[in-house]
Amino acid sequence: MSSIYDISCQSITGEDLPLSIFKDKVLLIVNTASKCGFTPQFQGLEALYKQYQSQGFEVLGFPCNQFGSQDPGSHEEIQKFCQANYGVTFPMFGKIDVNGPNTHPLYQHLKTQAPGLLGSEAIKWNFTKFLVDQSGKVQDRFAPSTKPEGIAPVIQKLLNTST
Repeated sequence: MSSIYDISCQSITGEDLPLSIFKDKVLLIVNTASKCGFTPQFQGLEALYKQYQSQGFEVLGFPCNQFGSQDPGSHEEIQKFCQANYGVTFPMFGKIDVNGPNTHPLYQHLKTQAPGLLGSEAIKWNFTKFLVDQSGKVQDRFAPSTKPEGIAPVIQKLLNTST
């Protein structure tokens, strides 16, 4: 696969969305979970989204139930939880696998472009974050423990390089 923009993903409401609709934007792509110790990061992700969306920034949330079965709900339950508890308005997608034989093509691409510690491609836990620039190139990978607000300076720098 040549580009992130060649990939389509299913929205949390079941629509097939080509990632090319996010072309020319800075993206923060996150595998999420509703019942995880890092779940409160939804609040920080939403704050980043609100702060930078008008400048060409998007947060894309991908629920994943592969780590401790911490997102067992239906798409409707996940969406309601995120909106009711954290006011999430950024795009959420259908539940996917980020590791193993059924890894979604998006995560195959992200992990190849930005391996983790010691070159490991595996996603270690929920709320691993990938920052993608306006041309679709993966710029960085952030650990689950990295709080969204800690990524703000890097997002701002990428947004400023396009103007």
